[in-house]
Amino acid sequence: MSTDFSQAKEKVYTKGFLDIETPKDIDYVEEIKRLKKEKNAVILAHYYQEPAIQDIADFVGDSLQLSYKAAEVDADLIVFAGVHFMAETAKILNPKKKVILPDFNAGCSLAESCEAKDLKALKDKHPDHIVITYVNTSAEVKAISDICCTSSNAKKIVDSVPLDQPIIFAPDKNLGAWIQKETGREMLLWDGACIVHEAFSIDKLLNTYKEHPTAKIIAHPESEDHILKTAEYIGSTSGLINYAKNSPAKEFIVATEAGILHEMQKEVPDKKLIPAPSHEDNTCACSECPYMKMNTMKKLYLCMEHEMPEVNVPEEIQKKALIPIQRMLEISAR
Repeated sequence: MSTDFSQAKEKVYTKGFLDIETPKDIDYVEEIKRLKKEKNAVILAHYYQEPAIQDIADFVGDSLQLSYKAAEVDADLIVFAGVHFMAETAKILNPKKKVILPDFNAGCSLAESCEAKDLKALKDKHPDHIVITYVNTSAEVKAISDICCTSSNAKKIVDSVPLDQPIIFAPDKNLGAWIQKETGREMLLWDGACIVHEAFSIDKLLNTYKEHPTAKIIAHPESEDHILKTAEYIGSTSGLINYAKNSPAKEFIVATEAGILHEMQKEVPDKKLIPAPSHEDNTCACSECPYMKMNTMKKLYLCMEHEMPEVNVPEEIQKKALIPIQRMLEISAR
């Protein structure tokens, strides 16, 4: 490997593709389509990605849907337009396939709030507890977990555990608290939270509702309790889309990352979707994930062109992390 290439690779892994020039007249859509065909690649994208990425993806979904899709893809190259833990999950499920991520630094506040060494220390203090971890965690954390879950299946996963079995639930305390109410189970909750779902302003939300009194408030369970108490429906990203699709209501105030509105609007073109307002005085006054928005069409094209940055998981970690993911998928399929 040449020194120049090594330096270029290191730059991509630490700073992304921002300094790499592309032709001014480049058609990213056509180039990405070409690369998909040439490299037998599949693009998996989360609902929180920018609209252009969602539109060109082969599959768009929430964490559970993407986990299923990653387990069954028939492609040589998996391009994960999401955040790092999602690409890691795809690699865990497909250890022999190459998995790349448009921006290697696209992380997750939840995953960063729970390090494996800290979770292990908690496990050691409570050896009789089963550990259920949200998929928003690193491969190392999954490797010391008993079962994984997503917001789509968390209730089902917790319900599958015998009533006399104590549970550690990590890392999202808001999702955990909501699941406790839904199941009646007392769990030892990790003190972690999503920066996106803790950014909603209850005062601004109530003012928005006053302006749209016929709207239904729908919320993701990672939101804080005072937001959830206002909601007509609480569910995962896919659940929110399905609710808006099947509800007779014509207006919805949506309390989750604003990227979901793109796919949701496609499903309900005749309905009005209003993003729940955040504390921030930003352009759209909505709550957006800065990590998800690190991926761009330019980065997507460059990562496919150069097949990097690549996401790898050590074999020992991969084998251990696969077990709780497979348990989750098996329980969810019941």
